[in-house]
Amino acid sequence: MAEKVLFSWSGGKDSALALYEIRKRQDIEIISLITTVTEDYDRISMHGVRRVLLENQAESVGIPLYKIFISKNSSDEEYGHKMKEMLTHFSKLGVTAVVFGDIFLEDLRKFREDQLSKVGMKGLFPLWQKDTAELAHEFINLGFRAVVTSTDSKMLDGKFVGREIDEEFLAQIPPAVDPCGENGEYHSFVFSGPIFKKTIRFRVGEVVFRENRFYYCDLVPVSPAKSSGAPSVC
Repeated sequence: MAEKVLFSWSGGKDSALALYEIRKRQDIEIISLITTVTEDYDRISMHGVRRVLLENQAESVGIPLYKIFISKNSSDEEYGHKMKEMLTHFSKLGVTAVVFGDIFLEDLRKFREDQLSKVGMKGLFPLWQKDTAELAHEFINLGFRAVVTSTDSKMLDGKFVGREIDEEFLAQIPPAVDPCGENGEYHSFVFSGPIFKKTIRFRVGEVVFRENRFYYCDLVPVSPAKSSGAPSVC
């Protein structure tokens, strides 16, 4: 019998690649995607992507979506409470593990595993310790497409926000920037690829600078009837 798991879905490229990898396993059944949404903004936390685009992704990959709503100034206590509540709910349904797209941040992995252990669950990390440069190129070569939704200006200039992640992008980011943005240099939104039944349509909207540090690019949903060809990515 397949092991029932949840999948921690950010909407970005590492999540997409991890989902692609974990779906190869016949002993795993993904019960639901789980995503943290900032309620005040109605957007994916950290990534700044509108909830409707997140829901479009879930529909396209064909997996139910469970949204964890937190406030914009959420404390560690609030976040921890919401997570435990969600995990307890799924534990009662027979879920025993959560899949993450983390690659090499030891502290983050330990934090996740500590949270899971409180409800008797474990973490699965299909991309763990893989070379991030190789993963970034693999992502592109597999046919995935993603756009940069935010950058940390202390590590990556705002001129990269709103751009598609392609070979040119990887060639132009500074050498100190991790190719997968694993240190928080940038976040992304995946809109097409081998795990999707259909392409997610959007256009690139306004770019804003927040907290005197982070650049965010709004992605505006576009209905299929109003779009033609690939999404408009600057």
